[in-house]
Amino acid sequence: MKIRIETTNGAVVPIYAQDGDAGADLCANENVEIRAGARKLVKTGIKIAIPDGYVGLIHPRSGLALKQGLTVLNAPGTIDSGYRGDVGVILYNTEFSKTAVISKGDRIAQLVIQKVERAKFEIVDALDDTDRGEGGFGSTGVN
Repeated sequence: MKIRIETTNGAVVPIYAQDGDAGADLCANENVEIRAGARKLVKTGIKIAIPDGYVGLIHPRSGLALKQGLTVLNAPGTIDSGYRGDVGVILYNTEFSKTAVISKGDRIAQLVIQKVERAKFEIVDALDDTDRGEGGFGSTGVN
């Protein structure tokens, strides 16, 4: 699948680090500091034309989470096929006392392109019964 990308200000085009990777690395296109416990929209400098019937999902990078305590706040972020604006990543610094430093070109998130199925919602009088029923969080046990 080919996906058209527009770059600005020397932005890095998303790249798959290894064969078989599901996510392509997204890189920062600016230098940013994120205070402890703060969030910041980090620009990638790319615009992307995701084909109709697909979505771009922005996932956190495990290494960035482990080493700097940074995660994607609204994970996964969603890039709809009709969106043509700049792709930004909302990073959140989970550290309590350390400012995170991001430099232009740093890998900050992963972009996963995924096929989308659109549902048609149908109003009914009642739903089918299941074993779980209305059991919510934790209702299936901890083991």
